[in-house]
Amino acid sequence: MINIYQPSLGDEELKIIEDVFKSNWLGYGRQGRYQDEFIKNLSNMLIDTDVNTSVSSDNLLTISCCSEALFQSVESYVNEGDEVIIPSINFVAASNAVVHKKAKPVFCDVNPRTLNVELKHIEPHVTDKTSAIIVIHYAGVPCDIENISEFCKEKNIKLIEDNANSPFSKVNGKSTGTFGNMGLWSFDPMKVITTGDGGVIYCKNKDLLKDIKYRTYLGLKSSGSSNPVDKKWWEFDITFPGSKYTMNDISAAIGVAQLKKVNDFLKIRKHIHETYNSELSKISWLQTPNDIPNNVISSYYMYHIQLESENDRNELAKYLRKNDIYTTFRYYPLHWVKHYKSKQLLPNVEYAANHTLNIPIHQSLSDDDVSLVIENIKSYK
Repeated sequence: MINIYQPSLGDEELKIIEDVFKSNWLGYGRQGRYQDEFIKNLSNMLIDTDVNTSVSSDNLLTISCCSEALFQSVESYVNEGDEVIIPSINFVAASNAVVHKKAKPVFCDVNPRTLNVELKHIEPHVTDKTSAIIVIHYAGVPCDIENISEFCKEKNIKLIEDNANSPFSKVNGKSTGTFGNMGLWSFDPMKVITTGDGGVIYCKNKDLLKDIKYRTYLGLKSSGSSNPVDKKWWEFDITFPGSKYTMNDISAAIGVAQLKKVNDFLKIRKHIHETYNSELSKISWLQTPNDIPNNVISSYYMYHIQLESENDRNELAKYLRKNDIYTTFRYYPLHWVKHYKSKQLLPNVEYAANHTLNIPIHQSLSDDDVSLVIENIKSYK
């Protein structure tokens, strides 16, 4: 089976995990050599043009997963009874976090071709109860983030960027995930790079990030090895009764090894994207993605095609699966999830959900795999 997403792991990851094992310190809380190294190396790859430099590692924090990062972002900016605008093509953790806070998710439309949200889709939903907007950069292609960011500043609305699709994407040289008040990275096994599971939070406000650090590590002020030796180091206190959502040194070490490979990963993904565009654009009964703007760098996380009818999309998916090629549609519209009891009508989202198919793209695909996917799509009709 040709997988739609797949991690790329090898000897480098095994070697660095061996080093962690030999150290006899697998990491507890956020204490560990490789957690610091992972954050430092990641920060050096992220550019904030507002300050004309790479992002400071002081603005970044490791976390157990991006879903928990979404919960923490909502906890930081949203109060009970608030409204949070979310494009309906989005990951379920975003809306779950809002509902968990006893706030209201307000779903908005997207561009039917790019599946990305634009400012014009957000503006009609803004009320005096709107406290935050959660955006996603679909497939690794940045959304209308510059206009949305300026709008949020003008309206004093918090902007949260789910950067799971776009870990190394840029707009005019500025890294996605750094436009808003908070940006969230995912490193689960399906992402561009993986740490096994895990994530990172970027926060412009360093004091707020310190609060999140305490909140996600039991609310501990100090304990164990972080206490001076002239004290009883087993004593501790808490800032509040937090839970534990930390990364360990095994995961961070994998991340260190993956970051050394990521530029090659992105080149392979771009090559696959361009090969699909070149070959599939010749097929009259489907549409390939829009061209990526010149001022944008994509992470090429997903590749999607669109068919003329829902039946064609579904039948093509079945046909490809019979031929050992796995496809899917991401993300199932949140306003269709019965639990949220949304009555919104979002025509562009509904068009996209009924016509779009994500096909395999990851750095472990060989040229032969890509050719096989193309040949099977062409042979469908």
